Amino acid sequence: MRKISALALAAPAVALVIAACGGSSSSSTTSSAAPATSATTSTATSTSTATSATSTASGGAAAAALTLAANPSGQLKYDKSTLTAKAGKVTIAVTNTAPLPHNVTIQQGTGATGTVLGATPTFQGGTKTLTLTLKPGTYTFYCSVPGHRAAGMHGTLTVS
Repeated sequence: MRKISALALAAPAVALVIAACGGSSSSSTTSSAAPATSATTSTATSTSTATSATSTASGGAAAAALTLAANPSGQLKYDKSTLTAKAGKVTIAVTNTAPLPHNVTIQQGTGATGTVLGATPTFQGGTKTLTLTLKPGTYTFYCSVPGHRAAGMHGTLTVS
């Protein structure tokens, strides 16, 4: 009976991730990062090399799906330093095959200070996704592992 209950609870979470990312996932968690922004992190199994793509999510709202990867050889940088998306729901799939743990953190603005809107968990191996609802503007993405941002693991996300 417990297995049936667990499956019944997991099915809506999997459906939500599939609708949001266009792929499947093995787990998901949701948390609010800021009052005007919602954040979702999950483990995803698919990756893409496109900087941005637009798909229609349920309810007819356009959703941007972005990909980002940590340098696989262990250099403290991502494979892209700029990302672009349309305002609204933005999902970033972050892949880390590097020998070091990394994450991606989204901050409002471009300076060293600003409101953190959301972040993936710090992880090693696999892919995590972060979904935020963003207004037009300029944001910074970076790895919040101590020393990584200062070493160059950051970039700019432009939302129009």
